[in-house]
Amino acid sequence: MGAELFRYDGKRVLVVGGATGMGAAAAKLATELGGEVTVLDIVDVDYPAKALHVDLSDKASVDAVLGQLDGPFEAVFSCAGIADGPPIMKINFISQRHIIDTLAADGRITRGSAVAMISSIGGAGWQPQIPQALEFLANDTWEGMERWIDAHEGTNNYVFSKVAMNTYVAYTAFAFAQQGMRINAVAPGGTDTPLARKNPDTWLPFQGDYREATGLPHLTPEQMGNTVAFLCMDAASGINGTVVTVDDGYVPSALTGSFDAPILKMMLGI
Repeated sequence: MGAELFRYDGKRVLVVGGATGMGAAAAKLATELGGEVTVLDIVDVDYPAKALHVDLSDKASVDAVLGQLDGPFEAVFSCAGIADGPPIMKINFISQRHIIDTLAADGRITRGSAVAMISSIGGAGWQPQIPQALEFLANDTWEGMERWIDAHEGTNNYVFSKVAMNTYVAYTAFAFAQQGMRINAVAPGGTDTPLARKNPDTWLPFQGDYREATGLPHLTPEQMGNTVAFLCMDAASGINGTVVTVDDGYVPSALTGSFDAPILKMMLGI
């Protein structure tokens, strides 16, 4: 066994949020590596792949598209996300958890399958918030999660969506392992994506001090897509319940003090 562990030949791949950015990069790579890719997104997909439209903020739309997926899927790339707005928890986490849980419950992902989600270093300080996140995750229905968010002020935001995601990945790893499946996440640093360009005053400058000090450019969607695809390959079969940070060393440098990053330290609570 060797190079075939890094390919997707004969595998079916579901990409949630794969029309642009990191999801598109991961989907294109999986296709190049032999995978049969299905993309779910609210906008049109402009590269070769089976594509289904879905509004991740609307449970009826999500359930309708779930009804069109026959499975099984050997890999799920869960990559959708928005920066802000009232539907942020539904789009960034609730809908994606609903899709993963539904596919796992009815066998459309099963033994040998793997899931990789797109988190963010915006959720890098998630561990101290595990108790609150677990309280939220105990509501395992779409409606239950919505009610919990409505009842807890300050949780319908980007950071908590990623805290919830990281906790979900860590907590779900054991149940998935019992079924011969895996789940992980990628936490991107400052990446030049279409979403970041829609927020040019906040997202594009993020990590700018580190880029200036190292001479490194913005991270790319392809760097994130490569990691998402790798985590669902057979080559990564021992990786489960892990949040992989892809940030050119920004977070570890801040944690150890080799680089002074006041904004990140504030986010991490250090």
